[in-house]
Amino acid sequence: MSAEVWILGGTGRSGRAVAAELVARGVTPVLVGRDAERLARVAERAGGGRTVVAGAVDATAAEIRRQRPAVVINTIGPFLSSATPIARACLAAGSDYIDLANDVAAANALLRLHDEAVAAGRTLVTGAGFGATATESVVVKLCEDRPEPLSVRVDMVPSLAIEAGVMGEALARTLFEGLPGVEGGSRFGGRRYRDGALVAARLGGEALRLTLPDGSQVTTSSMPLGELVAARRASGAPSVVAASSEVPDAPVVRAVLPAALSLLAIGPLREFLIRRMAGLEFKARERPREYSWGHARVRWADGSVREGWLRVGDAQQFTGAVPAEAAFRLLAGTGAAGVSFPAALFGPSLAEACGGEYLIPEPAGKAS
Repeated sequence: MSAEVWILGGTGRSGRAVAAELVARGVTPVLVGRDAERLARVAERAGGGRTVVAGAVDATAAEIRRQRPAVVINTIGPFLSSATPIARACLAAGSDYIDLANDVAAANALLRLHDEAVAAGRTLVTGAGFGATATESVVVKLCEDRPEPLSVRVDMVPSLAIEAGVMGEALARTLFEGLPGVEGGSRFGGRRYRDGALVAARLGGEALRLTLPDGSQVTTSSMPLGELVAARRASGAPSVVAASSEVPDAPVVRAVLPAALSLLAIGPLREFLIRRMAGLEFKARERPREYSWGHARVRWADGSVREGWLRVGDAQQFTGAVPAEAAFRLLAGTGAAGVSFPAALFGPSLAEACGGEYLIPEPAGKAS
């Protein structure tokens, strides 16, 4: 087996961010994608490593089995389609695997490979991006040396610069594909954990006005993203809510959001919207605030409550750093066989190695 780290989707924004972070750690990545000329240009800027031309997921999986890299970082969405076949190719090749999936369906699909990964002696990591890792890291930090809590709420507040360009089909399809195969509610509905099980929840519900540690304020509301699963697994809490500042916070929008999203069950309408969204052009934009934040509030059976924050800079840069740092640690042999989210596997120090800083106030004591 080689000691190579492959980045699938190496010419995309996330792939380029991961490549830069790997180079900063002394690792020259192998970039994998469908466009040979673009791969060569990006590889030259990323330390001059070699490239592998592979388009479809099946072709990429075949190259992994044939060339047997040490670690594969998957940035190709939608992850529900790409993660399982790529991860299984890694298990067959003896490679470790990392992805940036941040949806419940893709995360749960990969978690179902846990026994296969243990049998193969390989590490599979999901959710290695800003949302899941920033919030999960705070949960792990707050729950250190404590019993299993009763409830957890996590909030992700990203701030990132926008590149000029189009959205593209992969991201658009990820946003519109919903929660296929996820128990507890409709395909285009919300989720939370209650009594340890996924149940239906109102999309955009449980709105909370948060005062950030820098004094600014944002509103977050529930959204069934990968951090929901990560927080549940990191804490063991039977009650878990995950929320995001990216949900529109106007009351009228939150009121109509569930009904509007239910229309996505109409296949032709969903495909039309995916095509239109994929072609949307974005103008370059600086990040709207200085910091991105991961937040968690944890409550225990004795009434005690702890709250904490992880402060990072640009959320996209952090999304590049997390898989790069995870790959660096896997190359050093510090992984564990099975499927994990990043902070549960490597501990809260992972986020600090990626530029994050914990802000943990003194315990709030018992809830009134």
